[in-house]
Amino acid sequence: MEELVIRDADVVDGSGADSYRADVVVDRGRIVSIVKEAAAAGCQRPKARRELDAEGLVLSPGFVDMHAHSDLALLRDPDHSAKAAQGVTLEVIGQDGLSYAPVDDRTLGEVRRAIAGWNGHGDDVDFDWRSVGEYLDRLDGGIAVNAAYLIPQGTVRALAVGWDDREATPAELERMRRLVAEGLEQGAVGMSSGLTYTPGMYAKDAELTELCRVVAQYGGYYCPHHRSYGAGALKAYEEMVELTREADCPLHLAHATMNFGVNKGRAPELLTLLDEALAGGADITLDTYPYTPGCTTLVALLPSWASEGGPERILERLADDDTAERIRHHMEEIGSDGSHGVPMEWETIEISGTGDPALAEYVGRTVLESARLRGESPWQVARHLLLADRLAPTILQHVGHEENVRAIMRHRVHTGGSDGILQGAKPHPRAYGTFPHYLGHYVRELGVLSLEECVAHLTSRPAARLRLPDRGLVREGYRADLVLFDPSTVAAGSTFEEPRVLPTGIPYVLVDGRFVMEDGRRTDVLAGRSVRRSPR
Repeated sequence: MEELVIRDADVVDGSGADSYRADVVVDRGRIVSIVKEAAAAGCQRPKARRELDAEGLVLSPGFVDMHAHSDLALLRDPDHSAKAAQGVTLEVIGQDGLSYAPVDDRTLGEVRRAIAGWNGHGDDVDFDWRSVGEYLDRLDGGIAVNAAYLIPQGTVRALAVGWDDREATPAELERMRRLVAEGLEQGAVGMSSGLTYTPGMYAKDAELTELCRVVAQYGGYYCPHHRSYGAGALKAYEEMVELTREADCPLHLAHATMNFGVNKGRAPELLTLLDEALAGGADITLDTYPYTPGCTTLVALLPSWASEGGPERILERLADDDTAERIRHHMEEIGSDGSHGVPMEWETIEISGTGDPALAEYVGRTVLESARLRGESPWQVARHLLLADRLAPTILQHVGHEENVRAIMRHRVHTGGSDGILQGAKPHPRAYGTFPHYLGHYVRELGVLSLEECVAHLTSRPAARLRLPDRGLVREGYRADLVLFDPSTVAAGSTFEEPRVLPTGIPYVLVDGRFVMEDGRRTDVLAGRSVRRSPR
């Protein structure tokens, strides 16, 4: 007898088609049968060792978080309710060009310092891997939800070239090509870049194109955080479209927003650019989070020249008064590349977390608010935080536009990504709320998307981008990564004031046919594993 039958569920199968009522049978991690309208038809109903009454609940495929920063959280936090409780059954990590494989001992230490604001310093993690394959093997020891990995181009450049702003030599470029190929052979699904983060930002287009050619050869995709989300956003999007066209590589645009005042109301221009490229045969997808503010690290706002050489060189420059004044001038008066070409608006920069608890008084306030309270300039506050916390502070950037958010999420190649940083005392609520916020706010309350359409954005579309042949749909033979939610109550619990509150209306989540959420509570099941690139 099979393990589980989910009775009388309203199945939204991920295809975008209308929902239907069915009994769904799960056994050995797979969907083994779907009996539509079983009760109404009066037919023999399937039986199993366990029966779950899903009356009033929607059954859908598990949600895919196309942009996650859980690279260490998956290892240090077996509970991982931040994602499991949202119905996320697969996260794509290794984002924004910086993560922890492939590395050597030198590079690992540098990367840990560089992205401490994203993932913490990792002092509670045993970094017993160096290659991509070894990191994926570590995930296979059992994690809360599944994870796929993107090779981080910035880490690859740090390993082969270092943190200097210069062109790679032919030998260094060839080494980077080999590192990318090895990572893909070991199971990575593609490559990411952070082109406003060091050292990835120092790569010219020709270098990125050569690496994308390798990615394309292995059937992967390129996922760039491109060179500007502000004053140069459209030019930066065009650059990525042209670069991947030249490399004949699929493109997935990370957190594809149109932020800052210069881009208010300009989402249609981005979508026209994408539509024209798609009509010409380009393979493009994108992800967004359903909120207006962004989230990053405070150090990311510095001009690229101030970040050359890596974390220790940044701290040296900040400690020098003359150099620090040059940094301020670039940020406040010119608009540094780190702040997307827009002069600093300190009233939009809210400190969301610090590594040092002694600096907690700054959390939850904008830099401008703290400056006024202390009788200092905003730059004095920012500089002090960067030095005292050794580059670890995280920030919220209140620079988005609701009309752009809604327009982009409607596009046919859109997928969902939280871009959720789990560090800090007051993280962005998207880390805990992205997927229920789509379903509750943008589907039920605003009607921006239909339920069927939204579920397709969160399930089958990302599964297709990841080239996963048996995920993303409720189909016989597919993996039983499933979510049961109440469409009338599903909602994000997290807010900007209380960002770590779990969602409501998602009582059941299954990974590989096993309950990781049951009756709204996290079980002790660790059914997640690495999801590796499918052979061509």
